[in-house]
Amino acid sequence: MPPKDHDTKLGSVLVRNPTVDDIPAILALHRRCFPQPGDAGGPWNEKHLRSHIHLFPEGQVLAEKDGKILGVASSLIVSLGRNPLRKHTYDGITDDGYFYNHDPQGDTLYGADVYVDPDARKFGIGAALYSARRDLCRRLNLRRILAGARLWHYDEHASRLTPEEYVWQVQDGKIADPVLGFQIKQGFAVRGIMPNYLHDHRSRDHAALIEWLNPEFQAKDDSINKVRVACVQYQMRKVKDFDDFANQVRYFVETAGEDYGAEFVLFPEFLTVQLLSALEPLGSREGIRKLAEYTPQFIELMSELARQQGLYLIAGSHPVEQPDGRLENTSMIFKPDGTHVSQPKLHITPSEKTWWGISGGDSLIVLQTPRAKIGVLICYDVEFPEAARYLADRGVEILFVPYCTDNRQGYLRVSLCSAARAIENQIYVATAGVVGNLPDVPAMDIHYGRAAVFTPSDFEFARDGIQAEADPNVETMLVTDLDISDLYRSRLNGSVTPVTDRRTDLFEFHNKLSNEIIAPGVQEGHL
Repeated sequence: MPPKDHDTKLGSVLVRNPTVDDIPAILALHRRCFPQPGDAGGPWNEKHLRSHIHLFPEGQVLAEKDGKILGVASSLIVSLGRNPLRKHTYDGITDDGYFYNHDPQGDTLYGADVYVDPDARKFGIGAALYSARRDLCRRLNLRRILAGARLWHYDEHASRLTPEEYVWQVQDGKIADPVLGFQIKQGFAVRGIMPNYLHDHRSRDHAALIEWLNPEFQAKDDSINKVRVACVQYQMRKVKDFDDFANQVRYFVETAGEDYGAEFVLFPEFLTVQLLSALEPLGSREGIRKLAEYTPQFIELMSELARQQGLYLIAGSHPVEQPDGRLENTSMIFKPDGTHVSQPKLHITPSEKTWWGISGGDSLIVLQTPRAKIGVLICYDVEFPEAARYLADRGVEILFVPYCTDNRQGYLRVSLCSAARAIENQIYVATAGVVGNLPDVPAMDIHYGRAAVFTPSDFEFARDGIQAEADPNVETMLVTDLDISDLYRSRLNGSVTPVTDRRTDLFEFHNKLSNEIIAPGVQEGHL
């Protein structure tokens, strides 16, 4: 959500999405709003807020004036099936406050919390936050907003009124309730009473189920959740020059885009090493340095092809010289506007270190596209579950794995680990490797490859957890459609649900990666 100014009785207030840097101030405000340990809605802790921001950054909103945070609203998207107005509890609907059950394919925005600095109440801060929440609901084309409204003064009336009677009198204006009354003014309708919703002495643990229906909602066509992916099984062969290489690459991109309507095209790791066959024989380290000099031409080529075809082009990998002189094995993801982001390989194989002197990178990116949230792990990286877990925890739905393996053992390591990453994270993993030979290029003599797309192993998906698989060791292109909705149906109702069944009470995942926004729709973590 782009930052937006709202007019309030305090003057102009900026409403924006929070970052991890805001967490200390948000926690301080939360304690100020809920000072008693038993207060409903609390206490949030840093792990809760980090989880909210990682899982659904758009759904977290704060209002600030002159750099001071005055109010916060937290939300997630849920899928409530055929009975969206059924009774539930706060811990159940928010997964104990961590939002792990956030479902991007759901149709309901759930308001988990709204709180405003006591000194800034009745000045329009809450109204600004609710306006931002409604804007989000419209922008994401969600059917409704639901929330549980605490019955703030019910304890004072419980001896003579049932919860239903209390709500009726609030609706009739006979009882002033600062929470439910405000939400009714914001356009919410009461749909029922939920007992044991949340431990709250003021409400006697009751809440009113409230709903705001999005007047602009349009029913979704199931086909819009399908994404077409093309994995190029590329043959290494001698080329005369860069133009010869470019013609081969262009053929596959144009075929994928124009003939098959692919939205994502994946090339293999070390795609550009083929260029060394056009030069006089060089030593391995001298050759890889020479190859890095082609970086500007490579970027220009791939940028042009992505722009011409209007697709996302995961351009295999290419050695890129860093400012400090190191070489990193880098996968560049080119967007339909021709711009790109770069994902370095983190884990470097012994042969890469020995033959080429390649160094490991220290960042992971998550790219939000209109069709799916994607990430890239290069070859050896997919054999380390921590990297894939990091990406999956940040919402990646399709993981692309370009690889270069010389024999069947290497291919099996990559493919079997890719299948495991798909199962344990309930995501799609698309792979593409090189085939063919480059006799005069050191460390690139022979290759074994078989492009494939792996899925979770469950009823929603293809047999054996393999969406599609090419014949081995022939030049070809694998094209398949991936239904993103199947991932979320599997996570909610699968035979097993490893994403939600993780024992976070026993095992914690730690990393030394930060999560910074580096461009619209892109998140990057740096060591």
